[in-house]
Amino acid sequence: MNRNDVTEKIITAKVAQGLTWDSVAKKVGQSKEWTTALCLGQMTATAEQAAVLGEIFGLSQDEQKWLQVVPYKGSLPTAVPTDPLIYRWYEIVNVYGSTIKELIHEEFGDGIMSAIDFKMDITREADPKGDRVNVVLSGKFLPYKTY
Repeated sequence: MNRNDVTEKIITAKVAQGLTWDSVAKKVGQSKEWTTALCLGQMTATAEQAAVLGEIFGLSQDEQKWLQVVPYKGSLPTAVPTDPLIYRWYEIVNVYGSTIKELIHEEFGDGIMSAIDFKMDITREADPKGDRVNVVLSGKFLPYKTY
């Protein structure tokens, strides 16, 4: 057994039970975005969070322990994603990455936006021309230090 096996079991149980990530997140007590990343193998659960997920998805004690192991982060199977939705994010970074970088540096200085001290919110935005996906990414600015 490994972390990928636990992820597959979670996804299988989610589909079989007709659950939403939002409903799972409410039971875990975290955002739907973070909880989904946890269940897909990209975050580390506390013992308490693992126990809640164990109840929801029927995970054994050993499977719950795998949720508490720090994962190898990065879930894409290829350097250039082939899934159409994920590819569009890749395209956004390719087209707008230098603009995002330039504007962050202009506003904050030389540094990075943290993906550790980070939060994300994904919501549906009603629009008469077709609903829109609203994604807000918020990461702490970490300046480079001189030494």
